[in-house]
Amino acid sequence: MTPVVQTLIDAGQLAGAATLIWKDGVTRVECAGWRDREAYLPVERDTLFRIASLSKPITSVAALMLVDEGLLALSDPIARWAPEFTRMRVLRDPAGALDEAALRDTVPAERQITVEDLLTHRSGLSYGSFWPGPIGDAYRESLGGDIDTDRTPDEWIARLAALPLIDQPGATLHYGQSVDLLGLLLARIDRTSLGELLARRIFGPLGMTDTGFIVPAAQRGRRACAYGFDDDGRLTRLSAGHAGAFRDERPEGMTFESGGAGLWSTLDDFLAFARLFVGGGAVDGVRILRPETIALMTTNTLAPAQRATAEVAGLPLFTAGHGFGLGVAVVMEPEHAEPLVCGGGVGAVGWPGAFGGWWRADPNDGSVRIFLAHNMIAREQFAKGIGFGVYEAITAFQRA
Repeated sequence: MTPVVQTLIDAGQLAGAATLIWKDGVTRVECAGWRDREAYLPVERDTLFRIASLSKPITSVAALMLVDEGLLALSDPIARWAPEFTRMRVLRDPAGALDEAALRDTVPAERQITVEDLLTHRSGLSYGSFWPGPIGDAYRESLGGDIDTDRTPDEWIARLAALPLIDQPGATLHYGQSVDLLGLLLARIDRTSLGELLARRIFGPLGMTDTGFIVPAAQRGRRACAYGFDDDGRLTRLSAGHAGAFRDERPEGMTFESGGAGLWSTLDDFLAFARLFVGGGAVDGVRILRPETIALMTTNTLAPAQRATAEVAGLPLFTAGHGFGLGVAVVMEPEHAEPLVCGGGVGAVGWPGAFGGWWRADPNDGSVRIFLAHNMIAREQFAKGIGFGVYEAITAFQRA
């Protein structure tokens, strides 16, 4: 573990972390800090973490598997499986009013949302927490928590479709719940749950025995507890996610599964997945995607104007350094690549998670790096500079 990471843990800026570097079949793992500070249980190699948006590339790979099999095409309108999205409207102003006269403040969508729009976050959907105005409130009231919600998949889809888009489909990248919708559509196509689909198509074949939307009761002692910060910046254990994003224990019978942020995993499980990107779509002889499909996935899709306007929570992450493929960020200009997105050489890919997870697969040297932690910061805490220690730790790990 780098001295920076241990120093941050000792200073109470991070509960614990697990790191992995893999290259040429050699794996180096280091762990530090606590998965449960109160019980003095350390982070270990098999500790289970909520991986948040590291879930998105996994769901994206599942979608591309169906593309390889001819079950859907990137150009297909999603209304083929979700007719609720047939006639969408777009807000003239994303911060505008939503009331009985809301239609006067919207225009018709110029075209339908496609599968590719969901994979590239160019659907016109967002996260409610990214928009403090009426549309943000409407997202939260309609959909519930981003990860754990009492809405059924069908109800969630219908409620999302009833909301106006914040931009025209295909216009530019607005990071949000596109991949959650994609995951639920995959489940509709496969006539199963998303969890069952991922287990059958990805987790089982790759030996990812610890990855899923729930942690079995017998394995719960391996979970990293949820840690965040109080208003004074002190590390504290959380009983639920900020703004109700997740619950400490997922209730039995909850059917919504967040393909965008809901998975739990471990270092070794995620390594098995990440190796797809340095193995041409296969790992140890197990082929998940065709070589040409993984190549397409890891090729930038954003036009120059879209790189200039793309935003993630208002941040312009793609103006230089990175582009965005089908579910992953892609390094284009290494000298400008932001380490917290993924860094690496031309063609390296990755995507970080809000809870402190980060990974990078770099085909230039065939290496994979993974950093897992639980560092759950409320959006309003960012403005106060609270909880940034994990980003310092990730940067130090990448440069080590």
